[in-house]
Amino acid sequence: MLTGIQSGAYFNDKDAYLPGWELSLSQASDRIAALGYSCMDYQNFVHTDTELFDYSPAKFASRLETEKRIIRNAGLSVSQTHGPWRWPPRDSDASERAERLEKMTRSLEGTRFLDCRYMAVHPIMPYGPGDNPDPERFLQLNLEFFSRLVQQAAKYEVTLCLENMPFPALTLARPQEILDFVRILDSPWMRVCLDTGHCAVLGLSAADEARRLGDSLAILHVHDNDGRSDLHWAPYAGVTDWEDFSRALRQIGFNGVVSLETDHRAEMPASAKDNPEQGLAALAARIAGIGLHT
Repeated sequence: MLTGIQSGAYFNDKDAYLPGWELSLSQASDRIAALGYSCMDYQNFVHTDTELFDYSPAKFASRLETEKRIIRNAGLSVSQTHGPWRWPPRDSDASERAERLEKMTRSLEGTRFLDCRYMAVHPIMPYGPGDNPDPERFLQLNLEFFSRLVQQAAKYEVTLCLENMPFPALTLARPQEILDFVRILDSPWMRVCLDTGHCAVLGLSAADEARRLGDSLAILHVHDNDGRSDLHWAPYAGVTDWEDFSRALRQIGFNGVVSLETDHRAEMPASAKDNPEQGLAALAARIAGIGLHT
């Protein structure tokens, strides 16, 4: 196993369109590598109201090729990306779902430009995150949506990784439900993203869910919380049993990336950041069962 961290910990979509963004990305990538990570979870596809989604096809390709070069020059790879996610969800009518499909498809293309094999995606939520008056229609709409999206994933040779959710009302929230859905679609271009924090919110053991998923598990979102809210705390700060989770990953032969979906606190004084950042990287390495890279 390798370790990684979300790009937004050091380079977010506000930084990405400011003058001098190339230097900002280079500095961010160098910092991530210096802390011992090998990989980056690229999250600048999450918000689609950015300049990136207005670029022409040629400019889109050029921009992402430049980003890939900068990231690689730091000694990192993009191990996973995160597809578009809107809050609150807007999936209730056909036009909204079509718009989301188009943005998802462009993100798959961008993932390919980054030489990345995996893109995390959320279920569509036609009734929002807190209600599910028609579970059968909910599942049918998701099957229709992802049956189309998986065709685009095959075109770009990127595997969609459907993520478990922290919303107990949803039919597609728990890892078992996600796994059942992936098996119904039965495509080599769709697997599972296990989010440890979302497990904790639903009172589930991330270790047990990893064992349940087995070789259907492709990527991870690693973070912790208090068992009630999706807080994106550092591992060992909340309720998750990280020693058991680490054992579970080894037991199922997971050879991917322990990828953190958390970061240091941005408002922390610069003079105090080094130890917390190094500690966070060390926690990821502990979960992965490795020492820090030298």
